[in-house]
Amino acid sequence: MDAIHNPFSPGAGSPPPELVGRTDVLEETRILLGRVKEGRPEKSILLTGLRGVGKTVLLLEMERLAIAAGYRTIVVEAHEEKSLAALLVPPLRALLFELDRVAGLGEKTKRALRVLKGFLNGVKVSMGNIEVGLDIDAEPGAADSGDLENDLPNVFIAVAEAAHERKIPVALFIDELQYFNTKELSALIMAMHKMQQARLPLVLLGAGLPILPRLAGESKSYAERLFSFPKIGALSQEDAFKALREPTIAAGVAFDDDALAEVFRLTEGYPYFLQEWGYQAWNRAPASPITLAIVRDATATVIPRLDQNFFRVRFDRMTVGEKRFLRAMAELPADARRSGTVAEALGSTLAGTGPLRAKLIKKGMIYSPNHGELAFSVPLFDLFMLRVMPA
Repeated sequence: MDAIHNPFSPGAGSPPPELVGRTDVLEETRILLGRVKEGRPEKSILLTGLRGVGKTVLLLEMERLAIAAGYRTIVVEAHEEKSLAALLVPPLRALLFELDRVAGLGEKTKRALRVLKGFLNGVKVSMGNIEVGLDIDAEPGAADSGDLENDLPNVFIAVAEAAHERKIPVALFIDELQYFNTKELSALIMAMHKMQQARLPLVLLGAGLPILPRLAGESKSYAERLFSFPKIGALSQEDAFKALREPTIAAGVAFDDDALAEVFRLTEGYPYFLQEWGYQAWNRAPASPITLAIVRDATATVIPRLDQNFFRVRFDRMTVGEKRFLRAMAELPADARRSGTVAEALGSTLAGTGPLRAKLIKKGMIYSPNHGELAFSVPLFDLFMLRVMPA
């Protein structure tokens, strides 16, 4: 069939043609945005889940809800090579100048720019040629101590008060939250605590790997009372069938039931993989319907594509020792992947493999669901490791 009209869209953060199985989270988001806009306290939302489950896509949909509700939005993605301060200063600066354009430079906006300039001076982060404001001096003692946990809440208060003066709520979206260090995550949690206490119109909607609730709780014990942590997982069979069937029906094409069942078996319901199989099956089908034989034919293309484009980019970031650690994990049944068992498989000890385990967790390749247990952060990565390292 015509590839140009293919309804499926495999890609990092690409919106699927049919967003299914996420109704509860979107309703929770709608309520959060509505309550904060009215000055009522409500828990911010931090999505958690493995890679490829659609967290980024869901954040984009949540951003659309925020914009429709009259929010100004700030969207950033955390990564290992940039600090929280460096990520936040440019968009906060842009937001304040936007508030200025809305109705002139009010007193709260002026103060927020002075506070932001002091914050930039205090954290001593290289920001290129960015200047916070023209002819605006930093406000002494406001957020310039250099202590992120003390300064960031003051910045958020100043920005939120400026937004409140303009009657414009703000939604901050942060993806890959697990990359922040303990001090950065603690500062962010403290800042959002201040927002809720003061009922200011600034809300956080973020996403991260399954270790995020534990990291937040270890950083600040009250995090579980401040945030909601919806778990975003694989789709049920019913929702997976709908994600595949609805777009093809809209295009006048049918998907045979046994073909749908085979895609679900191969993908285990993970949204990114569903899009890959749907995309390739569509391109291989000469006409409606898409049959089991077509799905099986498409699989011969999908697996190498996933290996090269989805799995390999993560595999290539690892050292030889890290690869051997993951290969040992992949050899074990999912319920037997424990730190001690992996160490034993490598002919080593817990102390000997500890640094490898810590580096892999930091890189976001594995996480610990419970004490001593290990799991892959990327769905089906164990099968890839068996393919790429047969021995």
